[in-house]
Amino acid sequence: MNDTQIQQLARAVIDTEAAAVSALRERIGTAFLHACRFMYDCHGRIVVLGMGKSGHIGEKIAATLASTGSPAFFVHPGEASHGDMGMITDEDVVLALSNSGETTEIVTILPLIKRLGVPLIALTGKPDSTLARAADAHIDVSVEKEACPLGLAPTASTTATLAMGDALAVALLERRNFTADDFALSHPGGQLGRRLLLHVDDIMHAGERTPRVAEDASLSEALLEMTAKGLGMTAIVDNEERVAGIFTDGDLRRVLDHGEVNVREMRVAEVMTRDCLTVNSGLLAVEVLHLMEQHKINALLVVDGNGKLVGALNMHDLLRAGVV
Repeated sequence: MNDTQIQQLARAVIDTEAAAVSALRERIGTAFLHACRFMYDCHGRIVVLGMGKSGHIGEKIAATLASTGSPAFFVHPGEASHGDMGMITDEDVVLALSNSGETTEIVTILPLIKRLGVPLIALTGKPDSTLARAADAHIDVSVEKEACPLGLAPTASTTATLAMGDALAVALLERRNFTADDFALSHPGGQLGRRLLLHVDDIMHAGERTPRVAEDASLSEALLEMTAKGLGMTAIVDNEERVAGIFTDGDLRRVLDHGEVNVREMRVAEVMTRDCLTVNSGLLAVEVLHLMEQHKINALLVVDGNGKLVGALNMHDLLRAGVV
């Protein structure tokens, strides 16, 4: 094959699979609604079964369901005949995938599934197959043809099954009023999870790591504190640890622009920024980021409900935490 023929074949594959997925629109009917109700009313777990390529698709569907508010896991139907049927309880719902609807390993355990009395949902390409007839809800995911030129390798059929699984998962997500916060709880290691779960308390410099000097401190003492703590700023606090102001690298440049300065004699309170922006502990880190961007600042102080200093952070802390 030359380059042009390879490109034409690749485009034909995309067209075939797109057509297969598009055809599913007309099959979102009563059976789909029944399947959604079974899964929504499930008090246990959604158990997904599938062999071969359908098994790989089943694992993805189970993972998508679990991460969007519908507890689910995958069971290999071959292993189910050798002990793993014990993973299915009478509180569960079974979602079985088989393009032919005659997969031996699944058909073998159908009587056991029926004996448990659990709802059985089937996604097959054969509405008159054994699995389809046994199902309490059967969704037709048949395709006109596979994208494979030989018509043998599961391609369009697996794509269609995956798309229908996504449709079920998203329908359930909406039915459960699943929110971005809920999603974050299922994905604490991802960027969304970090943005929605990480609080300023989790990343701020607290205790002895918080740069601070008293109101009567000299500019020299403030500079030494800034250097020691490495945040490019220091808080100025009163006798009760309430924030009186902040002194930053930018403030230092402005002081030096006015000519010679005696850093040992000048009090930092004379040149600090009063009424500086502070945030309360407990605030989401992403909200802190928004405030810093809005006010065009690179660092800020964290206070408690009484205005007492409890921590400090800068943009580098947000970057390291993956919030930015």
